[in-house]
Order: sequence, then C-alpha cells, then structure tokens
Amino acid sequence: MNAHAEFAGLEVGYDIPALPGMDLADVQTPCLILDLDALERNIRKMGDYARAHGMRHRAHGKMHKSVDVLKLQERLGGAIGVCCQKVSEAEVFVRGGIKDVLVSNQVRDPAKIDRLARLPLRGSRIIVCVDDVDNVAQLSAAAQKHGTTLECFVEIDCGAGRCGVKTTEAVVQIARAIDAAPGLKFTGIQGYQGAMQHIDSFDDRKAKLDAAIAQVRDAVEALTAIGLAPELVSGGGTGSYYFEANSGVFNELQCGSYAFMDADYGRILDKDGARIDQGEWENALFILTSVMSHAKPHLAVVDAGLKAQSVDSGLPVIHGRTDVKYIKCSDEHGVVEDAGGVLAINEKLRLIPGHCDPTCNVHDWYVGVRGGKVEVLWPVSARGKAY
Repeated sequence: MNAHAEFAGLEVGYDIPALPGMDLADVQTPCLILDLDALERNIRKMGDYARAHGMRHRAHGKMHKSVDVLKLQERLGGAIGVCCQKVSEAEVFVRGGIKDVLVSNQVRDPAKIDRLARLPLRGSRIIVCVDDVDNVAQLSAAAQKHGTTLECFVEIDCGAGRCGVKTTEAVVQIARAIDAAPGLKFTGIQGYQGAMQHIDSFDDRKAKLDAAIAQVRDAVEALTAIGLAPELVSGGGTGSYYFEANSGVFNELQCGSYAFMDADYGRILDKDGARIDQGEWENALFILTSVMSHAKPHLAVVDAGLKAQSVDSGLPVIHGRTDVKYIKCSDEHGVVEDAGGVLAINEKLRLIPGHCDPTCNVHDWYVGVRGGKVEVLWPVSARGKAY
C-alpha cells in the first residue's frame, strides 16, 4: 500500500506543501509548520492545569480551525470538546466527530438557526450563546421543528464591550425564558473577558478579571436563588485562565492560543514579570519562509508577505535569531533587515506570527515536524468557515 495513499493525486508545491517523511529543508514555502514536540508539551501542560484545578477545558477551535489538532487536545490534554464562533465552523467539528460543541457567539439568521438546530441529529451536544430574549423563541422553534435540544448559555458582557448583557436582571430574564422554552435547556453562563487577554501587565489583567468575576458571581447567585443554578460557567483565555480557574465561580475554560502561541501573546507578562513565551508556553506554530532575493546587501526578501499571515497584532518575529529582523511586508514579500549580510538565497526562516488565529485561516495545511522531518500533514479543516 502507498504510504501516502491519503494524499494520492496531490502534488507537492501545488496542492500541498510537503509529504510525511520529507526533510524540513524540502518543504515548500510559505507554509505553516507545527513543532509537534512543543505543541504536545503545551497541550499536556494545559490539561494538567485544568485537571489540578477541577476545571473542564473546552479548547477554542477558532484559533486552529483543525479537527486533527482538537482531537490531539482531547487525547493528550483531556479537552472535553470545542468552542467555535460560527455555525459552519461548528459543523466542521461535529462532522469530524467532536461530541461537545459550544458556539460561543450569537446565532440570529434564520438559515443559520435552522442549521444549528439540526446539528444534534449528528450525535453531538450543542450549546449556543444568547444575549437577547427575542432569540429564545427563534431557537426554540427551530429545535422543535427538528426534534432536537439546543442548550443555551446566557452571555454576560463582562468587559469586552461586544456581545452580552450587562446586568444581572437581564441574565435572569433570559435564563427564565430559555428554561420555559420547548426544545431548549438553560445550561449556564458565558463570561469571557476578551478585551484584557493581551494586556501586558499581570496586575492590570487581574484587575479587569476581578471585576468580571464579581459580575459573573452576582449572576450565578441570582440564578441559584430562583432554582436555575448554572451547570457550566464558561470563560477564560490564554491571558487569564489562572484567574478563572481560581475564582470559585467558573468551572470551564476556553483557552485556545496557548497551544500554538504567537508574538502578541508572547509579550504579555506572568505574575513574576516574565514573558509567557519564555517559560509558561512554547512557540509551536511558525510560518516557514524562504529567502528569495538579496539584491540589496543589507536587506533580504522572503516569500511570506501579507497573503501568508495576519499583521493586525504586529509583524512576525523571526524565531531563534537576533541578527536579522522582519521589518515590513507587502502582498507577496517580506523584507528582512540583514545588516551583516548573513542570509543566503533559499535559506529558510521560522516566523512567529503576530496573531495566530487569522494567520491559520489563510492556509490550507499544517505541516507537523519532529526531528527535522515531516511527520504529519493536517488540513486546516474549518478554513473559511465564517458563516
């Protein structure tokens, strides 16, 4: 049997960037590579932390958009399932065999609600966030139409300033409506404070989370008093998980970027003032890029530009090098400052992307590498699933 039968008919350099067994030096660029050893250590570390603190970990799928990575998080880290931001994204994970799926967002379009209500027919638990009592009737009607049950979180705006209600009274009102609606189940609270995840200072992040936790605690106490104690109180990200895990209020984490890391997250500081990419987590995701021009002695040009990454959180950082620096990019080119003229044509560099989530979404494949060899090739399963 062909060792690469699953990739039969796919050409390296056209359909895929590599095949298992290839040397890293032969991988086509630009592409995403995963340091499998670092990835596995990150996943195990988060799993150990969650278990030690009695927390469920629902890994955030919007970061990697990969069924294969999520299954690794379940197998090595004990993740209980996934959270997604869109219905189509959730469908990818359900069709890939993931059994506990949260759409950590609102779903209001009738066609999307109908698709969401059908997902439990595939054997998965489906939870969705609600921040408007009018949405309850819409979800209920769709669930009844398909003979399914949709579970619901009431989303609290605890500082992100996006979706979610601000008052305990609003939380109670929506929870009561969900509890009374056929085809729906009130399961808990969504309390994710996204606005503070990238604040550099540990103490400043803690201050934001202290306020968020107090807000969520008030809602939990009010719901418990009327017989609607939440089964799950869910939230927490890579920049805050230790606050939620020690709050006595939350029982589910939603961390995502910890597994891959990026340059923006790497800059934030832990409680001891150290960067979190220098001990807490390892960089496991890189954009592999090649030098394509060195016509100017002090500048090298690489093949990873804007179409290979997102720079909304800043330019990428060249991993493991202090003698060269990525300084600007255009559609197809990245310019690297090379004052010493040390880079050679076709030399490969590993870039740590500024923001992993939207960077992953512009690629089709992950190339998993161990010991200088390609070990696995995984599709970015939910790439482009933004509906």
